[in-house]
Amino acid sequence: MDWTALGLSLQLAALTTLILCGAGLPLAYWLAVTKWRWKFLLEAVVALPLVLPPTVLGFYILIAIGTHSPLGRGYAALTGGGRLPFSFPGLLIASILYSLPFAVRPFVTGFAGVDRRLVEASWCLGVSRWATFFRVIVPLSWTGILSGVVLSFTHTVGEFGVVLMVGGNIRGETRTVSISIYDEVQVPNYAAAGQMALLLLGISFTALAIVYSLQRRVWVS
Repeated sequence: MDWTALGLSLQLAALTTLILCGAGLPLAYWLAVTKWRWKFLLEAVVALPLVLPPTVLGFYILIAIGTHSPLGRGYAALTGGGRLPFSFPGLLIASILYSLPFAVRPFVTGFAGVDRRLVEASWCLGVSRWATFFRVIVPLSWTGILSGVVLSFTHTVGEFGVVLMVGGNIRGETRTVSISIYDEVQVPNYAAAGQMALLLLGISFTALAIVYSLQRRVWVS
């Protein structure tokens, strides 16, 4: 078992999920309630990682964060010459973009199921929009939010294509558990690859069981 790669994958998944919660919840709520006629264009952009080949997405991210890009130059200026490609921060950016729909889509579903009369009643009682969001909307959407958290975390743990394109295979910095499995198969060391693959299988099954259990509770209620 490559514990270093596993630890890196869990760290990457935790940070990705945390950032997606901070950025994805407001975006998802806006998508759930807005009447903007061109909303479908933004929805298509959010969902694009679901259908775009990981290597294609990884290639464009690599170009966007490269040393000659504005983002790459800005990061180098802030860090004194650091670079985003083939580094953990660059890998984090790629993971956020790649896992975005796995967080936002369940969030939107949760928010869309909230009774608008309860929200409007809160406003009529003088509660601010932000307070209403955290006191009324979020508690009533907890199943969708938790589903998004579970899916985005699990999806990040098992990333391969985007990780390989943007992060490469640097042990202790960008070598995740999925890349470690690939390396062990190439040796070949099927025993080690089997252990890590079985672990990812267990994580994936548990995540799906949680998500379907939450959905079942919503349907029953």
